[in-house]
Amino acid sequence: MINDLRQVVRGRVLAAGDEGFDRAREPWDGAVDQRVLAVVEAEDAADVAAVVRHASLYGLSIAAQPNGHAPSSGFEGAILLRTSRMRAVHVRPEERVARVEAGASWQEVLTAAAKHGLTGLAGSTGAVSVTGFVLGGGLSWFGRRHGFAANNVVAFELVDAQGEHQRVTAGSDPDLFWALRGGGGDYAIVTAVEIRLFPAPELFGGRIMWPAARAAEVLAAFREVTRTAPDELTVWFSLLQLPPFPELPEPLRGLSAVCLDATYLGGEERARDLLARFDAIPGAIMDTRGVLPVDRLGEICMEPTDPTPALVTSHLLTDLDDRAAATLLAATGPGTVAPLTFVMIRHLGGALAVASPDAGACGHLTEKYQVHAAGMLPWPELAGPIKERQASIARALGPWTSDRKAFTFLGHDEPADAAFPAGTYARLRRIKARRDPLGTFRSNHPVV
Repeated sequence: MINDLRQVVRGRVLAAGDEGFDRAREPWDGAVDQRVLAVVEAEDAADVAAVVRHASLYGLSIAAQPNGHAPSSGFEGAILLRTSRMRAVHVRPEERVARVEAGASWQEVLTAAAKHGLTGLAGSTGAVSVTGFVLGGGLSWFGRRHGFAANNVVAFELVDAQGEHQRVTAGSDPDLFWALRGGGGDYAIVTAVEIRLFPAPELFGGRIMWPAARAAEVLAAFREVTRTAPDELTVWFSLLQLPPFPELPEPLRGLSAVCLDATYLGGEERARDLLARFDAIPGAIMDTRGVLPVDRLGEICMEPTDPTPALVTSHLLTDLDDRAAATLLAATGPGTVAPLTFVMIRHLGGALAVASPDAGACGHLTEKYQVHAAGMLPWPELAGPIKERQASIARALGPWTSDRKAFTFLGHDEPADAAFPAGTYARLRRIKARRDPLGTFRSNHPVV
């Protein structure tokens, strides 16, 4: 079967026993062991179609993964389809649209779009793939202004369960177009996506960092600023435990800190006025804020760009009132969030909260904030303490937690239905049953 597969694709095919197989099957998040049957590194959409037809012939399933973010441990026996060689990006500036192949990263899109004074709706790092991001909904730095990244998709190019190429738009296939915009990758293999771009002639952004002792002051300022923030302003609050890595500057190694990350789609003077509340907090040990080229958006949060094992949880918060803020500080302190690496609160609202009849499966979020807790996992024995700390924070914040989660931030083994209202999930199940009745496609969070 594997030898037959090698005959029908141009890209590399690796199976157990082949040199490089174990490396090729590894996800970006090394905390997950992907026990797949084979790995195919597709050269193009024709390779993708050939793999789908081959899998159908042998009764196998396929899991598509460009770069391994948000992996699943449920891929046992599947063919892991890597699209990382498919990374062409073509910007049509007159239309404010980019066509992006399935393996291309947000950084590649931001770099190409910036040449035309445009930007895409990227998240906190440029390392993730655009396709994976929009299939999961996509909470962007600019989501408060422009909504979910998924709701700004123009078209999908894909291979269906019969191994046929299609270009899917709102007009050509409304049901499938709806499902792919934030409903995950369980219905087809996307080979390219066309996304809207937005003007960004001016961008201000950066990070302020203080010692953790300033956490209560920074959180109070964060709550005050987010109450009246215009949609062009996005601010994120983080409690951070920096590792003692030698590559960090000496003052930052092993530091327990509190951070404020911000972007403003506009000029520096107005941005500094909006963020002035944070300037009144003394003792900052870092301030990277300034006029920012749009292609450096992914540098603000200083996230790792190399594969990193981690355990991640997130919850949507309906409010961050006095009691919620005090509870959060009590649950994450005093002094350090260790063994977690960070606890982040992202301000939502704006366009993310606006219901639209032409939205995709991601819909809209009425919740005002998202709390995101992550622990790096350099040693397996840390898994227990990390999970225990995440669970204790979740319990403490229970009175303010929504019964829904953002699909993009589901944990490794959390079910897809945790991210959708019951009616939305029922519709996704019907679409899955029609489009992929044999279960050829297996996504990180399957629709079952």
